[in-house]
Amino acid sequence: MFEYELHHMHHAELLRQAAAHRLSREAVKAARAARRSGKNGAEGRVSSERRRFVRAA
Repeated sequence: MFEYELHHMHHAELLRQAAAHRLSREAVKAARAARRSGKNGAEGRVSSERRRFVRAA
């Protein structure tokens, strides 16, 4: 019976870890989607000046 209880506790811990991992991946995914959609207006991406001009000789 003790082994069954240990197994049950280990199984519950694995389920908690999987849920936490899933939640963190969803947060990363949502942050990426928000960044790509440009919803942040003033916090948008800054373009680099290096791409606009060619290098001087």
